Amino acid sequence: MPVGRAKIGIFFLCVGLACAVPPLLAKKKDKPPSTSSDQRRALHALNRLTFGPRPGDVQRVMAIGVDQWIDLQLHPEKIDDSALAAHLEPLRTTRLSTKELAEDFPDGQEINQIISGKRAMPTDAALRMVYQIQVDRQLERKERLQEAKNTNPAVADRVSETPADGATMSPGSAAGGKGASTDNSVMSAGNDSAADANTKAVEGGDAMVSTAPPAKPSPEEEEQARRREEQLYADLDVQQLPGLPPDERFKKILKMSLDAQRSLADSLRGGKGPEFLEGLSPKQKETLLAMNNPAGVVTSELAQAKLLRAIYSDRQLEEVMTDFWFNHFNVFVDKGVDRLLITSYERDVIRPHALGKFEDLLVATAKSPAMLFYLDNWLSVGPDSAQALGIPLHPYGPHGRFHPQRPNQGKRPSGLNENYGRELLELHTLSVNGGYSQRDVTEVAKVFTGWTIDKPAQGGGFKFDPRMHEPGVKFVLGRRIKPKGEDEGLEVLHRLATSPQTAHFISLKLAERFVADDPPPALVDRMAKTFLKKKGDIREVMTVLLHSPEFWDDGTYRDKVKTPLEFVASAVRATGAEVDDATPLTRQLNNMGMPLYGAQPPTGYSMKAETWVSSSALLNRMNFALALTGGKIKGVKVDIAQLAGSNAPSSPPADSAVTLSALETSLLTGDVSRQTHDSIAAQINGPKTDATKIDAAQIDNAKINGAKTGPPPKQNNKAGVSKPANSARPSDISAIAGLLLGSPEFQRR
Repeated sequence: MPVGRAKIGIFFLCVGLACAVPPLLAKKKDKPPSTSSDQRRALHALNRLTFGPRPGDVQRVMAIGVDQWIDLQLHPEKIDDSALAAHLEPLRTTRLSTKELAEDFPDGQEINQIISGKRAMPTDAALRMVYQIQVDRQLERKERLQEAKNTNPAVADRVSETPADGATMSPGSAAGGKGASTDNSVMSAGNDSAADANTKAVEGGDAMVSTAPPAKPSPEEEEQARRREEQLYADLDVQQLPGLPPDERFKKILKMSLDAQRSLADSLRGGKGPEFLEGLSPKQKETLLAMNNPAGVVTSELAQAKLLRAIYSDRQLEEVMTDFWFNHFNVFVDKGVDRLLITSYERDVIRPHALGKFEDLLVATAKSPAMLFYLDNWLSVGPDSAQALGIPLHPYGPHGRFHPQRPNQGKRPSGLNENYGRELLELHTLSVNGGYSQRDVTEVAKVFTGWTIDKPAQGGGFKFDPRMHEPGVKFVLGRRIKPKGEDEGLEVLHRLATSPQTAHFISLKLAERFVADDPPPALVDRMAKTFLKKKGDIREVMTVLLHSPEFWDDGTYRDKVKTPLEFVASAVRATGAEVDDATPLTRQLNNMGMPLYGAQPPTGYSMKAETWVSSSALLNRMNFALALTGGKIKGVKVDIAQLAGSNAPSSPPADSAVTLSALETSLLTGDVSRQTHDSIAAQINGPKTDATKIDAAQIDNAKINGAKTGPPPKQNNKAGVSKPANSARPSDISAIAGLLLGSPEFQRR
């Protein structure tokens, strides 16, 4: 079958399924038989407690016993997860402390301290190279800004917003690089024209030949010529690198001139020049990548690690719970120094407490530098604190002299920040309807003044600063909090963690994640009672949920729509794909509207279907599924032929129905609706006899609630795109597998 005609068939089937998926996802399914098979029970447990079953997982769970497997997942310390370590080994930053990350991957503040002389340049050669490049670029930006201010103050602000890597160059810049070379050549041409004009002049119609000697190049022009020559040699040095052995290559890079190192950095920008990284150790690769964007190396490896854990970890419930709690106590990765703080936040705060005591988790997040920085509590100062009033903490100074307290006459801002106090009550514990008032928010904010960070840009940890703390008694939720410094915060956290409102709210959110978008109230009540009785033991609350009749009710089977993270991870797991580089997968999540650690509001990402169900979003998922099964995702290897029981990777056996049936079994455990089966079968069994036209508006306006299921509508396409009559259907294995991954059945868990 011609490839072009196959692609047409795939496209229109994608469109048809996209029209059908939203109503199918939102539609309440007919109740299946009341008695579920062991296979169905195992599949339900895998869909809810993991990021999706892998080939053979259903059989393994059935062999262990579903209840025994659940109990094992509730105790992840009993599960050998050493296989995951090999996949995480190249991601060195995920194992470093925040202090080490701050030293090895400096931000702009650290570079400015180097420039101002407040901090010495590192002695380590590799680290020194990273710092030198950042310093050089920072100085270059300052020069451009000053140049712009001198020539045109109106555009100075725009120049100051030039990217940190110096990718944008202003004409005539003194900095080197290919862009500067082009600008300089234009400038030289202009000077040549001026010289020519100087040799001939017309005065009164008579030509006069000038006898003046050639103009001497200005110092600026001489500097530009020197930089062009240096850049030429730098580019030549870089071009010779790929042929060298890895260790010799890295040593040569360290000995290069600064211009050559910057030329290499330019080659690596945007994923270019992978030949320079081939064979290097993880630390060496990180060093070269850090030449362009130090903090970006940390966030990239953090996102890769999250996906790899979701795909490869055998402690799947722990990973699901870690994702749940990170979303509950959300921190946004792109808020300044949080780029360096989130690695420790997830590793040392969230994951160790994912199945422990809620109060321990609550205290750990409250003291986390990542949370303190994200919600600005580290800057919160009590209105009547020693710092706000500008007086020593104690009335007697170091020489025994009395310092009377001076009133705050309004000249100094109080500095009280209510962000954390509000989110603590509204999102972390009691919920928006938890019975607190604005006064409670303000009082809680006062309680947590002084909870700050010791040098956040340098990777410092939590500290309590008594000079920032608001003195005096506070009243929270009708209770008196005596003045006792840091312990005031611990008392408030304890009261919130043991509150019935908190027990209900946390139980509700867990039930929404694992049972249904609108979980049964009776189940939530039982979970809340266990929460209070077991003093917030998350494992005990989850045990009640996972052994409840509501969790196993037939109506909950495939009743939850996957988030983009769940969809991508489950698709990779279902196909048994091998991931050598998870970066392209993280980019796919960006395209689907769920960049990892990228939820800016404290609410995090929604876990409900209404957020993720739309025809455009589902078309993006279908495109990803087809790219994955077609081997078009770089760094991800898929053997679909093995799943289909065929030795030919690009075409099915003679009987296409056999291929479809085999893939339905391997990817969906054979549980496929008649509509999905018939839609795909129609594509692989031959051409239609009539032309089909798809209305783009029909896709955009697909009804989510209450829509009837059925075949895709046949409407005129406003864009004039129609399917030719008798066009062929896709019949290759990868296309069939991709369409199954994009089906309504796979998009549910």
